[in-house]
Amino acid sequence: MAAHQRFPDGSLGARRAGAAPPAAPPATIPAPPGSRVVRLLVNATEHEVLVRPQEILLDVLREDLRLVGTRRGCDMGTCGCCTVEIDGRPALSCLTLAVEAAGRKIRTVEGLRDGGCLHPIQRCFETAGAAQCGFCTSGFLVTIASLLDRNPNPSEAEWREEISGNLCRCTGYVKILDAAQEAARMVRERRTESRRANAASGT
Repeated sequence: MAAHQRFPDGSLGARRAGAAPPAAPPATIPAPPGSRVVRLLVNATEHEVLVRPQEILLDVLREDLRLVGTRRGCDMGTCGCCTVEIDGRPALSCLTLAVEAAGRKIRTVEGLRDGGCLHPIQRCFETAGAAQCGFCTSGFLVTIASLLDRNPNPSEAEWREEISGNLCRCTGYVKILDAAQEAARMVRERRTESRRANAASGT
């Protein structure tokens, strides 16, 4: 006769008399000492992640959240490949502890898209041929997009200062700056069109 029992997953099953009981669920792996759960707001989505005190934001983004567009480069804060935006400003995720980013607004290269549309700087990088090997591209995109949000009409000196922390060994920066200038023009046009539409609708 079959005896019904509840298995560890909560389901009911039948076990014949004398049959071996089901295997016990695997033991829970203890959390590393000092680790704690933090809330990270990444690309407008909140995540709860268990992090160690010394864990850097770069590792959490890539390993826990699978946002691999943020690149690992030098691990010393000198190349800019790992740049993300935190509270509206570019930041090096290889030098930022994950616990320091808790509760702050984080934007990665995956968050530059507006719905199904690429950010102007993403489109302009493509049309200008500003990416070659592509390894540094995500850092440049985030850095430039962050500046355009704050200032849609930077001078060339402001551009050069803004991207001074991002290294590229392929392009010589000329096409990167060309793409940035064209993206700035597109952003200004969008804002002008938005203002005209708001004025026409009375909002």
